[in-house]
Amino acid sequence: MASWYGPGFHGRKTASGERFNTNDLTAAHRFLPFGTRVKVVNQATGRSVVVRINDRGPFHRGRVIDLSRASAAAIGMGGTTRVQLVAL
Repeated sequence: MASWYGPGFHGRKTASGERFNTNDLTAAHRFLPFGTRVKVVNQATGRSVVVRINDRGPFHRGRVIDLSRASAAAIGMGGTTRVQLVAL
């Protein structure tokens, strides 16, 4: 499961030290190295996006990745969605 985050975090520093921009194609993952590019596929729509890991999270049980608002919009996601991840 994937979720998205953004409005309350826009402009804050991420765990990697860069400023979070909700309009960038970025994501948070618990353990993948910062800078890793990941293809995220929405299993309901088949739409995909390539994101760059720049933060840590998600911290909710059952979720594997937190997408920026722009990343979530790119795959037609609202709330939480089942996704497939492929590290590139």
